[in-house]
Amino acid sequence: MRQGMEARELIGERRKLHSRLRERASEWGVVVESVRETPSSLIAFGRRDATAVVLKLVKHEGDEWFSGEVVEAFAGQGVVRVYQHTGGALLLERLSPGHSLVETVQAGEDEAATEIIAGVVAAMAPSAIPERCVTVTEWGESFERNLAMTDEGIARLLLLRAQQTFADLARSQSKPRLLHGDLQHSNVLFDYDRGWIAIDPKGVVGELAYELGAVFRNPQEERRLFTDAGTIERRVRQLTVALHVDATRVLGWAFAQAVLSAVWDWEDGGLAETRAPTLLLAQTLDTMLHPS
Repeated sequence: MRQGMEARELIGERRKLHSRLRERASEWGVVVESVRETPSSLIAFGRRDATAVVLKLVKHEGDEWFSGEVVEAFAGQGVVRVYQHTGGALLLERLSPGHSLVETVQAGEDEAATEIIAGVVAAMAPSAIPERCVTVTEWGESFERNLAMTDEGIARLLLLRAQQTFADLARSQSKPRLLHGDLQHSNVLFDYDRGWIAIDPKGVVGELAYELGAVFRNPQEERRLFTDAGTIERRVRQLTVALHVDATRVLGWAFAQAVLSAVWDWEDGGLAETRAPTLLLAQTLDTMLHPS
């Protein structure tokens, strides 16, 4: 009985989502050519007059609901352009061919991929900070929630050390600005006209060194690579030289974020296993920061 009700609810939600898509396509003059679905969004590829566009609908209200404001704040500087947006919907430029940096890494060119990410970070020049943006300090509150759980999801000692590192770095930030918040390989796509461009910014306010944390736990398709100490050291050298940021702060943020990422996975129902790749990365970074 319950399964039948859940199935009907799911069908109802999908109908509403596709109805929203038709409404937005009509309002914004988009001819939809194809549609694909992700866990969080419905993404339609099509055209508005002669322009290739992407119409993205966010499924549920939450962190991404007003992401159009974040994209707009970057004004196309290193980030995909947004033509129109409203709550839960964005009309974006379509990047062609649109392959990601994951493919570059899988081709054995991680060094080149890291240089490309550094270039994208350097190009991102936000013109403003949207009112709804959270801060990295607010993101760090997840540590407290996990520590309060009686059924621990992550080793307590590692969690406490990451929480302290995160708090120390957050208190001592310099020049906080609007950041992408999830700048990793699958969110950097190639366009014939514009080169490498970031997509799907979450939008968070923090210092530049924070932005680099996601690089170290990606791409998820190449987990053996990003848990390798030699790869970590080389990536740190490349990013700090290219962007003139402090290596110790980059390592610290990467460590704290790796644990925080595992915390979020655990909160979402994922398994935060001791040998999970993000935690293996965290342990390696912890050793680099605190050699015995």
